[in-house]
Amino acid sequence: MDRRRLILTAMFLPLAVSGALGPGVARAKQAMVYTGKPPGVGAGGYDVVAYFTAGKATKGLPAHVAVHDGITYRFASAANRGTFLRSPARYLPQYGGYCAYAVSQGATASSDPNAWTVVGDKLYLNYSKSVRSLWRQDVEGNIAKAERNWPGVLK
Repeated sequence: MDRRRLILTAMFLPLAVSGALGPGVARAKQAMVYTGKPPGVGAGGYDVVAYFTAGKATKGLPAHVAVHDGITYRFASAANRGTFLRSPARYLPQYGGYCAYAVSQGATASSDPNAWTVVGDKLYLNYSKSVRSLWRQDVEGNIAKAERNWPGVLK
């Protein structure tokens, strides 16, 4: 592990585990889906279909919503809403929208909808763009670790 990665990991994990990162950090018996601000809205109110179709983080609109498993998702257009409703699992962020890097490290943390990556037709969100850079250093390895940790990190 290089020095930068070691320093970032040493800084990030204790904060995630202790809860010092704020209300978005998972605690005992966390919900399966991270909803931060706005409350009860998945992916921070961003259009989960647009990550795939537009290739960018796009804010959803309150006029175009769909509820899936009790979570409200917002879309930039009625067409994106319809696409989601035909196949919601295809567009939902992995690990319930929690930070993919944190899950790979055995913890959970909130996510920033602007710190995203699509890998193998799956959407991954991260805590921040700097954490996303760390996660991207070993995407396949981090996904493998996160798959082993999920959903056990919620307990």
